[in-house]
Amino acid sequence: MNFRLLSRVLGVICLLIGGSMGFCLPFAFPSLANRTHLPAAESVEHAGIQGLVLSMAISMFVGAVLLIAGRTRQSHKPLFRKEAMAVVGLSWLLATILGALPYYLSGTQIWNGRSITFVEAMFEAQAGFSTTGATILTDLETPEVVPHCILFWRSWTHFLGGLGIVVLFVAILGQGSAGKAMVRAEMPGPSKEGSMPRMQHTALVFAGIYCALNVILTIVYMIEGMTLFDALCHAFGTMATGGFSTYNRSLGGFDSPLIEYTTILFMIMAGTNFTLLYLTMIGGPKRLFGDVEFQTYVGIIAVATAGIMFFGFRAEDLGFETFGQGLRNGLFQVVSVITTTGYGTADFDRWNNFARGSLLVLMFIGGCAGSTGGGMKVIRHVLFYKILRREIELSYHPRVVRLIRIGDTVADDPAMLRGIMVYFCLILGIFVASWMMLVTFEPSSTWGYDASDPTSVEDSKLDEKLLDCASAVAATLNNIGPGLGVVGATQNYAGFSQGAKFLFVWLMMLGRVEVFSVLVLVFPSFWRRT
Repeated sequence: MNFRLLSRVLGVICLLIGGSMGFCLPFAFPSLANRTHLPAAESVEHAGIQGLVLSMAISMFVGAVLLIAGRTRQSHKPLFRKEAMAVVGLSWLLATILGALPYYLSGTQIWNGRSITFVEAMFEAQAGFSTTGATILTDLETPEVVPHCILFWRSWTHFLGGLGIVVLFVAILGQGSAGKAMVRAEMPGPSKEGSMPRMQHTALVFAGIYCALNVILTIVYMIEGMTLFDALCHAFGTMATGGFSTYNRSLGGFDSPLIEYTTILFMIMAGTNFTLLYLTMIGGPKRLFGDVEFQTYVGIIAVATAGIMFFGFRAEDLGFETFGQGLRNGLFQVVSVITTTGYGTADFDRWNNFARGSLLVLMFIGGCAGSTGGGMKVIRHVLFYKILRREIELSYHPRVVRLIRIGDTVADDPAMLRGIMVYFCLILGIFVASWMMLVTFEPSSTWGYDASDPTSVEDSKLDEKLLDCASAVAATLNNIGPGLGVVGATQNYAGFSQGAKFLFVWLMMLGRVEVFSVLVLVFPSFWRRT
């Protein structure tokens, strides 16, 4: 392991994170935030500015120290796969710690009177960078509780995380063949190899499309009635498939069908492979609609929406009084969950069990590979199905030779197929282990139970602990944000213990980057020089 080189690269990333905090400072002023500042809120906003400036200074200092520590001839040697994986894992760890500083140093409040702890600040930062959108903040609309410049930093972490910290680094500095290893480690999922062989060009194309869509969506939101502040924050949340909003009711606070259908369209684009979008721009729509992964992605959305609408009308769920309402609510929540955006316009936790179960299943599917969407990726599910079908056929036709194809392309590389199976087993193992830890160690007080007063909560609430914990793990591991029960559409993660929040931080990180890039950090053999 070339520690000098690793230190130099991480130093540059710290400088990028620290410098980006400066973009949030102007939104401390009422003219840009477009919010009424009461006298009591001015001191809170000043605390937000101080927190951001101090956080910038700390980030710059850490970056400078790492750069100085890495200034040797050895630091200019090429990055190999091991160093590339270490850069990805450690950069996300550094981003979580440095990104937590503005919340913690500004004294951001969970609710009026209770300031955020550092673990909770790390939770909020990781939820932003990983584009999970889970939150522990309970009041986003009161200036005296959350400074507007910190609220913008919260959404700005979505922008940085959706683009990818390492993708931004590679787009700016290149890094040659090592750039390919770093980008692939940060953007997990089988990709279209050979479409753009120069990885810096690929990173630049990804960044260009991503930034252009953010600008377009911001303008559209403003035309539809949002302020500049709200339009920027919601554009970041949509294109990063993150879901942070500036209102307690999320996008439901606008109560606008036009805004919701606009968001649906852009969420679908954000969940589509950006390389495919690029190829569509230069090759026409046939490239898009002829892609197997995109066809499966759109098909899942259509089938899930139809099923939720059918059972929603049958059960007479809230929000399914008319066909228009059913389509609007059903389609929005399906797209929001499968793209792992996590925006909410309706309390889907009050829907029938089929709808709730369908949304839980969609959490494990996710968007397309090479998109800003999280989850396990649609292409992995397509390949997993083809592998299982071939294995079943081999059980009764052992001599048959059946190649696995994705469209017209043969995808029969043994290493890739083995990786698909290992990934499914690994995600299942992490989910089960985390779920059991949460069920075992999370206190029942999270569900409002007081041991000294057995009547303090209904037995049914404690019975829901199993499902609620499973939902919370699934929602953080797959970067969704809201889940079911205590983390449902109208709830958040504030009630969980500090230990549970720390667990969620790691789950969100594992779900955002290639899982091996995080797991290898705990293996001593990974850090050996040989």
